[in-house]
Amino acid sequence: MEKDTAIKITHVSKDFKLYYDKAHTLKEKLLFFSKKNKDKNHILHVLKDINLEIKKGETVALIGTNGSGKSTLLKLMNRIIYPNTGRISVNGKLTSLIELGAGFHDDFTGRENIYFNASIFGLTKEQIDKKIDDIISFSELGEFIDNPVRTYSSGMYMRLAFSVAINVEADILLIDEILAVGDQHFQDKCFTKLKELKSQGKTIVIVTHSMTQVKAFCDRAVWLYEGKIRDDGPVNRVLEEYLKVCG
Repeated sequence: MEKDTAIKITHVSKDFKLYYDKAHTLKEKLLFFSKKNKDKNHILHVLKDINLEIKKGETVALIGTNGSGKSTLLKLMNRIIYPNTGRISVNGKLTSLIELGAGFHDDFTGRENIYFNASIFGLTKEQIDKKIDDIISFSELGEFIDNPVRTYSSGMYMRLAFSVAINVEADILLIDEILAVGDQHFQDKCFTKLKELKSQGKTIVIVTHSMTQVKAFCDRAVWLYEGKIRDDGPVNRVLEEYLKVCG
């Protein structure tokens, strides 16, 4: 992989097997038997031979309708799941905001989860000690930082997750629609911080349905359609084509 490449995806495909609930009544068993025989080997082909290269410092939007494979591709980049075929190479330290509160322990306080979550991203206790005041300050959780996260609202979860993710000094940041959660003030604050990270040369890949966010923040758009890349290029051109088909 070339030195200026952050992420390289080569001939990647991802399939999922479909499973059905077990039948209980005689009617359900008869219907289930018929469906099972018809679909017992049914495979959902979510991504089909994806080739994509993202350069260091790029801000890339993955766009497409629901079910097009955007979030699956992001999870593959983050190694939450793995491809059936193909290869994904990552050059640099990576952090993500993919599933709200993923990696949080409900019985831990917000402060304890900062240490737990940041350590997953590779920070030592000494490094977290230096950053924890900045993380808590950005989250605006105040005294709630010492409450168990099971008592948090979805917005509070998002604040904590985002605050940790942007403070681990990663080279690559992956984001999946998470900024749709929370009040307008904090959303604006998040985008200001993302623009700061962008200006520092960080690589950012974001999945979003917000065309406004794409235009305001991204340099490049990759349009996924039925598991394949339909278009890839400058934001305005790709969005124009996308809106003609899906707008």
